[in-house]
Amino acid sequence: MGILDGKRILVTGVLTEASFAFHVARLAQEQGATVVLTGFGRLTLVERIAKRLPSPAPVVELDVTSTEQLDSLAARVGEHIDGLDGVVHSVGFAPQSALGGSFLETPFEDVSTAVHASTYSLKSLTMATLPLMPDGGSVVGMDFDAQVAWPGYDWMGVAKAGLEATSRYLAKYLGPRNIRVNLISAGPVKTMAARSIPGFSDFEGVWNDRAPLGWDLSDPEPGARGVVALLSDWFPKTTGEVIHVDGGVHAVGA
Repeated sequence: MGILDGKRILVTGVLTEASFAFHVARLAQEQGATVVLTGFGRLTLVERIAKRLPSPAPVVELDVTSTEQLDSLAARVGEHIDGLDGVVHSVGFAPQSALGGSFLETPFEDVSTAVHASTYSLKSLTMATLPLMPDGGSVVGMDFDAQVAWPGYDWMGVAKAGLEATSRYLAKYLGPRNIRVNLISAGPVKTMAARSIPGFSDFEGVWNDRAPLGWDLSDPEPGARGVVALLSDWFPKTTGEVIHVDGGVHAVGA
């Protein structure tokens, strides 16, 4: 018997088997959930990866910046399952000009793209799936510690700070509907998304040197387990929270 027995979960952001989202989907199935994935752009790749889960999962196309696709999301997901108990927001994007140390020169248009795809999309996705959660549910987003400035992370760091604030406001306004909204702030893992960040290698030494519990940059499972825990009924009164799964780096100094 798993902690997600009978749950219906929508997972966004699966790109490869190294993705946080893939491991969330895998663990969710292993814990008894029925899972639907969303994919954007390289849909055939996502469909191929979906077949590597313990149980092949259907894939629904979703661009989180597309009003048209968001408006039809509930109906399209509803073709596969009769409702949702949980939603995982594991999407984000920033143009290269918004990363890598050119913070002072990034044009607003590129900042706007990063905030739309990485921050506002948490609200958009939550509202798009709300009709499938009439009795409440759990929304969990993937975060990266926005308390400090990281080398090269630049406007994505700003977008993550906005994501944290957005989750708190969603928690405030959706609490009366029994919707919990929380974030997992995970340590860095060598996913495809992480490798697109210029200077990502600078993060490795930080975690190798400072994590009290140690940290494996090739292992997404600790963060994925945190997401699955928040999707379960074991946190019935936790909302608006940012839970760190980073080996303890956030809690210690140099």
